[in-house]
Amino acid sequence: MRTVKPTTAALTTALTMAVAGAAGIAAGRFASDAALKAAPGRPLPTEPRLTVHATAAGQIALTRALASRRPGVYGLAGHGSHAVVGPLLAGAAHTADTVVRRLERVTHGTLEPGDKVWFTPGLHLGDPGSALGLAFTDVDIPGELGTLPAWFVPAARDTWVITVHGLGTTREHPMNFMEFLHSNQFPVLGLAYRGDAGAPRPPDGLNHLGETEWRDLDAAIRFAVRHGAERIVLHGWSTGATMALRAAEHSALRERICGLVLDSPVLSWETTLRALATARRTPGALLPLAVRAAQGRTGLGGDRVGSATDPVRLKVPTLVLHGPDDTVAPWGLSRRLADRRPDLVTLHTVHDAPHGAMWNADPAGYEEALRRFLTPLM
Repeated sequence: MRTVKPTTAALTTALTMAVAGAAGIAAGRFASDAALKAAPGRPLPTEPRLTVHATAAGQIALTRALASRRPGVYGLAGHGSHAVVGPLLAGAAHTADTVVRRLERVTHGTLEPGDKVWFTPGLHLGDPGSALGLAFTDVDIPGELGTLPAWFVPAARDTWVITVHGLGTTREHPMNFMEFLHSNQFPVLGLAYRGDAGAPRPPDGLNHLGETEWRDLDAAIRFAVRHGAERIVLHGWSTGATMALRAAEHSALRERICGLVLDSPVLSWETTLRALATARRTPGALLPLAVRAAQGRTGLGGDRVGSATDPVRLKVPTLVLHGPDDTVAPWGLSRRLADRRPDLVTLHTVHDAPHGAMWNADPAGYEEALRRFLTPLM
């Protein structure tokens, strides 16, 4: 019987291992893309696609799913369309396969039976003027990588609110309650940061989950102070909340920051990356590779990443708006933050809300929590 020479067998084994290793690296990079290449304004992989079954005056029938049965008001986005849907309609002709929600308005395009759509927290398209009728100015903020576009909505107070969106959304998202802030006389600076439309592209084309993006928020803080802000509240969603925490610790003007509002904060980038990779059907065995790939591609990891989310380092009053149904950023971490710093952190729990959509599930409750938090900071 012919045998394979030891050298040939060793070479074959080495080649096999090399191929497997390269495949593993490629798979890890692909899995990490779920977070590192999350495009602004595109749905996260955790958000299911639904089918439009029918429309009528003031109502729309959608595929029955946990997403389509959520309480509250949401944007409904499709390929070339956008609408706003309200709560489930009591007494409507719900079926075993469909639910009927109130159709508030169609803001762009059309909705036809068979269209694929998904829920989004963003209700408005355009800018504060076209969407809300608010007087505003387009401003250019000098940033680390170039000019950052922002909207400035003026008001009487010298405490400004700077809004910074998170994963899967754009600066249109904070317009959900911009009228509330304006009615309470808070000037608002709505920031677009690296990777957003009109803003500089990151050098590596990747989202660093707040680790580098916070420097764009720091640029917005400097702009606000130069233009009359005495105190600043940072209001961030998702990785935008992470950016707010970074800025509160590292900004040279951090003494001007008088409060933080953190909606669905990403307090563990590894957990969020694993959640998004899992939603893209990444096998569990590849998740550690996705984490390592993200570390290698972005430099995430180390003490500097965890420091900003360390409860001991918080210095200003903080309102956290989060809930147990967030599958992207665990609510348990927010609860732990509140438990460890009850002197500074207030946790407003919102049920039945997906990531970044705490306002959508309960607009009145959200704005009342925000009003109570902001009143002492006026």
